[in-house]
Formats: sequence, structure tokens, C-alpha cells
Amino acid sequence: MADHYEVLGVSREATQDEIKKAYRRLARELHPDVNPGAEASERFKEVTHAYDVLSDPKQRQQYDLGGQGGGFGGAQGFGGFGDIFETFFGGGQQSRGPRSRRERGQDALIRVEVGLDEVIFGTHRDLEVDTAILCETCNGSCCQPGTAPVTCDICRGTGSINRTVRSLLGNVMTSSPCGTCRGYGTIIQTPCVTCQGQGRVRARRTVPVDIPAGVDTGLRLQMPGSGETGPAGGPNGDLYLEIKVRNHDVFSRDGDDLLCTLQVQMTDAILGTTANVAALDGDVEVELKPGSQSGEVLTVKDRGVGRLRGAGRGDLRIGVQVLTPTKLTHKERQLVEQLAAARKPLAPELTHFHQGLFARLRDRFLG
Repeated sequence: MADHYEVLGVSREATQDEIKKAYRRLARELHPDVNPGAEASERFKEVTHAYDVLSDPKQRQQYDLGGQGGGFGGAQGFGGFGDIFETFFGGGQQSRGPRSRRERGQDALIRVEVGLDEVIFGTHRDLEVDTAILCETCNGSCCQPGTAPVTCDICRGTGSINRTVRSLLGNVMTSSPCGTCRGYGTIIQTPCVTCQGQGRVRARRTVPVDIPAGVDTGLRLQMPGSGETGPAGGPNGDLYLEIKVRNHDVFSRDGDDLLCTLQVQMTDAILGTTANVAALDGDVEVELKPGSQSGEVLTVKDRGVGRLRGAGRGDLRIGVQVLTPTKLTHKERQLVEQLAAARKPLAPELTHFHQGLFARLRDRFLG
């Protein structure tokens, strides 16, 4: 078994901070989401186990004295002075027994894109996933139907080979995994032809998913037991869904609120009007009061996005943009001039500088 310090690439005098930094560096490199290969997965497990032992002062002290310092699937190594004597003088490896062919399957990550209108109330998707599933021919036994694994005649089903080695302490009994059965204690003489003795096959299956309301880009949803089936019919890993919400041409989002801009004519802003706004989940009627100004925000309660955690919905916030006509007919210009003449003339005055309408709307929306 590899030395835990060598696995993490640190010295035996390394501090806890040095051990933590080494683990984080290796974990980023070997994590299944970044490096999905089988070799990297085994290396990631080994690195994680080494860190679990060396980050615990008691387990590290036990390991430095010759113990394994914590279990990893109840497998190999010494578990303290009692295990040292058991392993050296008989009985240690036999009490542990052979390793199991059944292992937990790997987790899987897929990305799901949804529209902004779909996250208001949530949505349902049937996702096609290419993954490992249980072999229907052997039902995970790895054997051809009608056959079964046979006991290894080399290790006699123990999964290990004991050898006597001469040392300063006298005759010492050592134990190592059986090379014939690879520590399983049994041999599959007639592997299943469908899965080649793996107990699982690659296939495309449909996974029904209910995406809740209120999800946002970057959120990950965990579906326990929906990942890959493990070797020899082992338990499934988990499936993670990473959400991406598509941008909308009209509406944007601020938390659970929906934002949009309503463009109105200058006359409507002066006199006031009622407008129907085509929201994502149906029309909304809003009232524009006489004398409305650009940058004002109209709020429609409970017409935003459903809350991911908790009941209810956010609001729909509508920013007003008053359009000033750039081209007028002769008659329209005369009417505007009459209006201007009828009003008490006001001299232009300085006010706070704004970077256009959208800066004003941003301040109103987020303020």
C-alpha cells in the first residue's frame, strides 16, 4: 500500500496547512468532474483517503507508529498494534476476508438549459443519458447464466496469500492479495458474454427530471441513485444537473423578480393611460398615471419567478421609458408650440448626471 505522505507529495514533517494545500491541489486535478478517467478516479480515492488519515492528528500519530490510521472500505494495511501482531503471526488478513466485486458507481454530471419562462413555475424534462446500467443477461453476477463464481484454489477463498519471511524478529508472516483472483477469493470461469464479466453495460436511458421553480444559472441539482451502476451490479452513483437559464429578449432577472422596460408615447406619459403588458405567464394590465417620468418603476406583485426555497413568487418590475418624437408633422408641431406657449416657461436647469435612461432604471430597480 502506498505511503500516505508520498501519495500527497509531502514530507513526514509536513504541517497541517501543507497537507491541506497538497490535497486541494491534487483534488482539483483528479476530481471526476475534471478528470473522468478510471485511473484518475482511483488516484482521487487514494488521495482522499491519505488526506483523511493525515488531517486527523490521532490517526496520523497512529499511522506514523505503523498503523494504517483509519479505514478505507475495510481493506488493507495495519489498524494498530493489535493488527500488526495479527498480520505478522496469523489471522489478520483472514479476519478481513476477500474484497467484494460490487462497487458503487461513479457520479455523473450533465448540463440542462431551460428558458426563463420555464423557471417561473418549474418544468419537467426527460433527459437522455449515456451511462452504465445493470446487465440484464447476468443481473450483475458477471457470470454467464447458469454458472457461478468458483472458489480460488490458490488462496482457498481468502483473497490473500500468506508468506513466511525471516527477519530479526524471527519468522514473520506477511499477507498480500492473491494474484490469481486479484483478492476476490473467487474466479469467474465463464464470464457473461454481454457485459464481458463486468455486471454492467453502457446504454442510453431516459431519466425523468422535475426541475423546480426558481432555479438559476450555475445551480446544481442532485439526484441520488441516478448515476452509473457500479461494477458487478453495485449501487448507483448520483446524477448532478447543472442548470443554465437562457437569456430572454425582453425580460431579465433580479433574484426572484422579473425586470422589463415599457416604452410609452410622450402624450400617454402626460395624460396617463392603461397598458397591457405581455408577461411570461400571461398579460398584465398596468396603469400609467398622468405626468409619468422616464425611470419610474411600476411594480406588479407576485408576477415574478417562483421562489426556490419557500412559497410565493417575486414581483414584476416595469421601468418606464418616455419616447420623445423626433419627427413631427406641421400640424403636430403647431399643437406642441401651442402647448408650450400655454405653459409657464421654465428655464432649463442643471441636475444630477445620469448615464442615460438605463442608469436611471438600474438605480430605481436595484435601489
